[in-house]
Amino acid sequence: MSAEKILAVDDTPQNLRLLEALLAKDGYAVVTASSGDEALRMIAEQRPDLLLLDIVMPGMDGYELTRRIRANEETRFLPIVLMTASVDQDKTRALESGADDFLPKPIAQHELSVRVRSLLRIKQYHDTIERQKLQLSRFLSPQIAELVSSREGEALLAGHRREITVVFCDLRGFTAFSETAEPEESLSLLRAYQAALGEEVMRHSGTLEHFAGDGLMVWFNDPQPVEGHQLKAVQMAIAMRDRFNALAAGWRKKGYELGFGVGIATGYATLGRIGFEGRFDYGAVGMVVILASRLSSAAVAGQILVSQRVYSAIEDRLDAQPVTELTLKGMSKPVAALNVLGLKKVPA
Repeated sequence: MSAEKILAVDDTPQNLRLLEALLAKDGYAVVTASSGDEALRMIAEQRPDLLLLDIVMPGMDGYELTRRIRANEETRFLPIVLMTASVDQDKTRALESGADDFLPKPIAQHELSVRVRSLLRIKQYHDTIERQKLQLSRFLSPQIAELVSSREGEALLAGHRREITVVFCDLRGFTAFSETAEPEESLSLLRAYQAALGEEVMRHSGTLEHFAGDGLMVWFNDPQPVEGHQLKAVQMAIAMRDRFNALAAGWRKKGYELGFGVGIATGYATLGRIGFEGRFDYGAVGMVVILASRLSSAAVAGQILVSQRVYSAIEDRLDAQPVTELTLKGMSKPVAALNVLGLKKVPA
């Protein structure tokens, strides 16, 4: 395991040599800079784990350097200790500028070691959380991964009501294909299909609820608000259909006859944590979810069926044709729906 790296910034060479000697005793790797501008370059190049900054420097002082570091999304959590020969007033300004701690000069070995060790433990904790968020984002939609790892997300996880647009889609003919194809063929096809559709979900800022074999559920406008979520959902579905058509052209050469159908509905749902202790999911419950699923089941190969409410929200942008009223499972009355042909061009 490589030694933790500390960047020391001071315009006095003797002070830098002292810091190098003191930190080396504790096994830290030390890099140095003699000005604020040089420090910013070193941070980008060296990726230090902690900064020791002198306050009084020509040009950019330690306060301004700290503020710039905090303003950068990539470095806003980087531990910073400001150093000066002054005491109380500088300490207050140091903390107000965004520093995590303060060291008076001359620097004492023991005090330096304790402060550095403490802040590096905090950084290790933060880095662990970030790694966990990255792992979560590989198994959950990024929006949901961010939600479950944030303090603010607890209220949303507990349950809330919001208008969302739900998209269901799956393959036509996949069951028949799986009966004759080798398992390796089925898995290879699914991976290519899911990769293509997953890219479109990410590109259009959808929240992926789940992949289930050849089926997919995505919604828009939760947990993060999405302006024009009905249009975003349709744009994604059209892009998915185009991606599928490109894949299907190659599959047909191998004798695979598959189609792709989509159902889209918009309406209010209750969203939040569902499941049991040890296995929770973030889910949506409501008629809008059921309707989107039923429309997807009713869609024939190549169709994107949208509810009347989706069409009404974006009819000026949508090129769509009504279909015969649909008798859908679990619905007491026939349901009006439209088949999306494409999007109308926006007038210049």
